[in-house]
Amino acid sequence: MDVNTFDHVALWTSERDELARLLVDCCEMHEIERTDRFTLVGGDARRGKLTLFDAEGAREPGVLERVVLRTPEPEGVRERLEAAGIVTDANGMITADLPSGLAIGLVPNDGSGIVDLDHVVLRVPDPAATAAELEELGLERDGSGLRIADKHVVLHEGEVEESTRPLLNHLAFLVDAASDVALEARSRGIEIENVVDAPNTRAVFLWGPDRIKLEYVEHKPGFSLV
Repeated sequence: MDVNTFDHVALWTSERDELARLLVDCCEMHEIERTDRFTLVGGDARRGKLTLFDAEGAREPGVLERVVLRTPEPEGVRERLEAAGIVTDANGMITADLPSGLAIGLVPNDGSGIVDLDHVVLRVPDPAATAAELEELGLERDGSGLRIADKHVVLHEGEVEESTRPLLNHLAFLVDAASDVALEARSRGIEIENVVDAPNTRAVFLWGPDRIKLEYVEHKPGFSLV
């Protein structure tokens, strides 16, 4: 399986509007798409994004330890979060806990002026085994973690209790053809959770290690999100 980049992190939240407001007002994102089920926010539709799906009840972090964003002005984001009543910490990296238990980190970007994903930190019982399985699913090994183009998945060791109300919905990776991923998954006996044909995208969802759901998404010609 060949993946091009880390497209988005999808979350379950019972506080969709408040979380989206903080990400837009404080973290230099904008609302890319909103439906009755989810809100998509990011610095640019073709860069790393966050998808916020409606869900009932308080969320539990589960495997998702932190989402780290690249931003042109980490200190400016910290100041806006503090002004909005969000406590931050700046011990090595600026961090904050947002609604629904979303832990974020902030690092400087490459000077592009657009906020983007940098990496996610996942907590799993056996990082080496998880890394090996994710490598088989198209991610590139990078030391003890994994790389997707210029973005990363960092694995920390820790026990995670299975939850009926997880924060993480799925991790999504951009591919050239979702149909090719589906064919390869079927040939290898990999469990397909769903296949979705949306107006702008085609996607196949697979179950990865530690019941981490992975989306392989293809942008259709004329992909028009802004």
